[in-house]
Amino acid sequence: MTFLNKFYSLIFLFCISLLTNAQIDTIDLNFATEYTIGNVSIVGNEQTDAGIIRVLAGISSGEKIKIPGDRITDAIKNLWKQGLYDDVNIFLDKKNEATIDLIIKVSEKPRLSRFTFKGARKGEQDDLRDKLKLVAGRVLTDYLVGDIKNKVNSFYFNKGFNQVTTSVQIEKDPLVKNASLLTIFIKKGEKIRVKEINISGNENLSTFKVRRQMKEVKRRVWWNPFNAAQYSEENLKTDEETIIAKYYTLGYRDAKIIKDSVYNITANRLGIDLKIDEGRKYYFRNISWLGNSKYRTGQLDTVLNIKKGDVFDQAQLESKLYMNQNGGYDITSLYMDDGYLFFQLNPVEVNVENDSIDLEIRMFEGKQATINKVTVEGNTKTSDHVIMREIRTRPGQLFRRKDIMRTTRELAQLGYFDPEKIQPTPIQHPEDGTVDLIYKVEEKPSDQIQLSGGYGGNNFIGTLGLTFNNFAARNFFKKSAWSPLPAGDGQRLSINASISGNFFQSYVLSFTEPWLGGKRPTSLTISANKFLQGNGAQRFINDLNGNQVDNPNRQWLRGTGGTIQFLTRLKWPDDYFTFLAEQNYTYYDIKNYELGLGFNNGYVHNISTRFNISRNSITGNPILPNGGSNISFTAQLTPPYSLLANKDFSNATDRERYKFLEFQKYKFTAQWNTQLTNIRAAEGKEAHNLILYTKIGFGALSPFTTRRSDEVPLERFVIGGSGLNGQGFNSFFLGRDIIAYRGYEPGTDFSQTGDRYVAKYTAELRYPISLNPNATVFATVFAEAANGWLNYKQFNPFSVKKSAGSGVRIFLPMFGLLGFDYAWGFDSQKYNAAGGPKGFGDFMKRGAFVFTIGSAVGEL
Repeated sequence: MTFLNKFYSLIFLFCISLLTNAQIDTIDLNFATEYTIGNVSIVGNEQTDAGIIRVLAGISSGEKIKIPGDRITDAIKNLWKQGLYDDVNIFLDKKNEATIDLIIKVSEKPRLSRFTFKGARKGEQDDLRDKLKLVAGRVLTDYLVGDIKNKVNSFYFNKGFNQVTTSVQIEKDPLVKNASLLTIFIKKGEKIRVKEINISGNENLSTFKVRRQMKEVKRRVWWNPFNAAQYSEENLKTDEETIIAKYYTLGYRDAKIIKDSVYNITANRLGIDLKIDEGRKYYFRNISWLGNSKYRTGQLDTVLNIKKGDVFDQAQLESKLYMNQNGGYDITSLYMDDGYLFFQLNPVEVNVENDSIDLEIRMFEGKQATINKVTVEGNTKTSDHVIMREIRTRPGQLFRRKDIMRTTRELAQLGYFDPEKIQPTPIQHPEDGTVDLIYKVEEKPSDQIQLSGGYGGNNFIGTLGLTFNNFAARNFFKKSAWSPLPAGDGQRLSINASISGNFFQSYVLSFTEPWLGGKRPTSLTISANKFLQGNGAQRFINDLNGNQVDNPNRQWLRGTGGTIQFLTRLKWPDDYFTFLAEQNYTYYDIKNYELGLGFNNGYVHNISTRFNISRNSITGNPILPNGGSNISFTAQLTPPYSLLANKDFSNATDRERYKFLEFQKYKFTAQWNTQLTNIRAAEGKEAHNLILYTKIGFGALSPFTTRRSDEVPLERFVIGGSGLNGQGFNSFFLGRDIIAYRGYEPGTDFSQTGDRYVAKYTAELRYPISLNPNATVFATVFAEAANGWLNYKQFNPFSVKKSAGSGVRIFLPMFGLLGFDYAWGFDSQKYNAAGGPKGFGDFMKRGAFVFTIGSAVGEL
């Protein structure tokens, strides 16, 4: 028997003597006596169940134990190990010759009821609560108190408070039994910033370039107020790894930081000295392939595109072998796009001589894999068939990675799922050469509501709009499917109403079936609209005799229209192309309503056909694409009435000339998205990359022949503003394209009746602040140039008016994309404070805030 066991046994026997008045000398410690445990009582437990304590102790009624022995000792140890008690004792309750009754007495540690912070700002307290995750009822163990201190200190270390101290005070809660109040005292001290970063040993990479690699720890410089210059040891280690990684790309594969010193310059300023050993610069020499039978060595050399004498770059080698982040082809893609899922390769350095490295790339091609099963997980709202029809990987096909990547894009473009959470997962079965594919998705809100009131056109306008982007018409009469509306089939139902009494009314209803017949990706959209714009006068008045008659002072522009549209995907030139055909009809009734072209009374029939061909290869988040392009050409035509009737309308009356609107209208747009940085997402974090968005657009409108007047009163282009004011509403009714242009009001410095030729250019730098699908936010800095012309002779795409500014975009699933910008129009005239009537440009302020809804107003 060990000394410790004898010690615990003596304590136990001493407790027995106190409770039973037994004489200790009657028990011989050299001989163990066996007893049967009768009753085991628990005392002192207020939070812990008695049965759990018995289980934790490991002793129970009916068990035979020896005294002295290890069982009592082990029971005490077992309870101590839980960390739930301040004191544990086991006493003898009753004893006879064969049985004993025991009492387990515990003193429980206090449990948390509430906690507060002292010395932290409110915003910091909220962040600390998220970090600590303390909940009422938690046992206040020594480990927990230490963990609280460490997490608080770490929180402030990362904010630059390197002298922070944290203490924890525990007090009994007078309101809650056996509970304690926790007060966390924080002394942040003064924030310490980095004043100097000195680099030595760098001969082949300038100090400026070395410092540029340091993204986490930077010097405090006066010209950059946004640089916090915070220091943490962890961030410095990260930056050191980044510096060495940069050296590796330059061929210095032996580069290392041999010394890093951090020292105080003043009480709140640090200096950092880094000494670098660059080592030798290495080059690729001979590269050979082993195990390739599918592709010839020459083909693999072409894809690898690394030549003898090139600087040795490990990152470039891995990119060309495994995954090319720049969108180019790599060896792994070459094989996996041809079904070789089980393909493996291993580059081995077979010889390093002086500054040259020979590589042997050893390959295992395996056999081509066939897709066995394709399933979807995580779609709680969207029906399986809606997802499956977008999937490019089918059972029985060869496994191709490019098909998986294309499927991921198509699912993201639907707008029903969080693009960051779409995860294709292959389950390999090498034994039979098959693979199961599981596409894991996470639903996000896609329906939108627009409820707003605004002042435009000298009137108050209220708008209510509902858009259901994942509607299911087939379940319309199923009561169980309404939650709140039947959903899941990918159909789109949109209802919009805007009303301002007798001044303004608009009603629009549309429905889209994305897969007509369910077999082919051809969508059908049907929409109807009705609108009224007037001077607010009552329709009827009483004459002198009291009879109700039409009001001669009433003015209006009213109309009714409808559209039917077909959109289908093409397979040639590639399957990124789509073709659209649309038939439109709008009937206008105009009474004393000035259109700006001398035509203010009559009826107009606008019967037009619109065709569009586009190629959309945009990738990533549909709200903030990080790659791809979207190129579109649109032609909208009416029947050439003047040619068909062989009649000259140039001298006809306005009523006769415009009875059937005649025009041809063309639009061309092209946009590109380029990711400028390549920051990869860490586990549980978002990847925030800088994106360049560029776009160009041109528009043209004209009659078919000179037999018509050269003027077309409707369907014109109106440039400027955001399209959310009175001019925008009026343009909508007149069939005009509202070309949003930040920095200029609609019509300001442009034609007041709309233009027939237009050009616009946009460049934006976009940076994501949040990629959360429930609130996507990104900042933008932009430059724009645009202009409009009344006729072709004036058209000059290089004579444009320029603006620039910055802003933020916020996407909320229920409201869509909202924009807040400040734009500066460089070519608008100064604001005329005296209000002199020199022209529209005189009334335009150079800088203005702009609020926008949507991202493609006017398609340009």
